[in-house]
Amino acid sequence: MTPVHFSFSSAFMLGLMGLTFHRTHLLSALLCMEGMMLSLFIALSLWSLQLESTTYATAPMLLLAFSACEAGAGLALLVATTRTHGTDHLQNLNLLQC
Repeated sequence: MTPVHFSFSSAFMLGLMGLTFHRTHLLSALLCMEGMMLSLFIALSLWSLQLESTTYATAPMLLLAFSACEAGAGLALLVATTRTHGTDHLQNLNLLQC
């Protein structure tokens, strides 16, 4: 395992562990998911550069577009949750209650 591969996989795992263990606020969960997406974007970009193929060159841009849409939808949910519930604590959110 190269040091570059180790650093990107450890960055992804740190984001995943932050998402699983520190789920108190919705904003912290969104930041952990954004860190995971950024580590995937950099790893996919380096992978397409190492292959030196033009067929995989659009994959990082597609992933970046999807992560921007995910961030926009997450921030919209954060604003809507804060307006309706008054806080962004995940323990106060109940999906079974309207």
